[in-house]
Amino acid sequence: MRVIVAEDSTLLREGLVRLLVDEGHDVIASVGDADALLAAVGQDRPDIVVTDVRMPPGHSDEGLRAALTIRDRWPEVAVLMLSQYVENRYAAELISGSAGKIGYLLKDRVAQVDEFLDALDRVAGGGTAFDPEVVRQLLSRTTRSNPLERLTPRERDVLELMAQGLTNARIAADLFISVSSVEKHINSVFDKLGLANSTGLSRRVMAVVAYLRT
Repeated sequence: MRVIVAEDSTLLREGLVRLLVDEGHDVIASVGDADALLAAVGQDRPDIVVTDVRMPPGHSDEGLRAALTIRDRWPEVAVLMLSQYVENRYAAELISGSAGKIGYLLKDRVAQVDEFLDALDRVAGGGTAFDPEVVRQLLSRTTRSNPLERLTPRERDVLELMAQGLTNARIAADLFISVSSVEKHINSVFDKLGLANSTGLSRRVMAVVAYLRT
């Protein structure tokens, strides 16, 4: 696939480029700031962008704002965000405003090459990929008045894996239960959260995590 890499750390940027090229991908640009990222996307229209959340000049949310601009101007371009830390506000904004083709990983996940490449393929293919730690922190923000209190421990396990963008078969394998059991738990989760009419992997993930923001 055609990839643009945006990362202000030269070492990490070049490492990502080398990894992607070795995997057979075409890295059409590698840049170090948000303005250069937007210019490159406008010119070359990649299949996916891999970008840091914090970039020059302010090292705050420049990468995030660039990602949101890309989602608005060029919705066909997938975006995989990288961050050094879990930044709940950024994660919630990305997740709740998306209909797929979006991912948010901690940079430590890049060192786990197979997981990083799996997330890249999933996002580029129209799905989602969210770091387990990001999902856990979003789930932990719920309050006593939240309907999540009504979920069983197993339903919360399923919900957490759903929010990572995993398929029913993958959830079943991770939890050592049958696919039919996963489907029953998912239906129960949607019923308890008032999301019973949500269908499709991306829509269900976005609906659940968007609900967690309230």
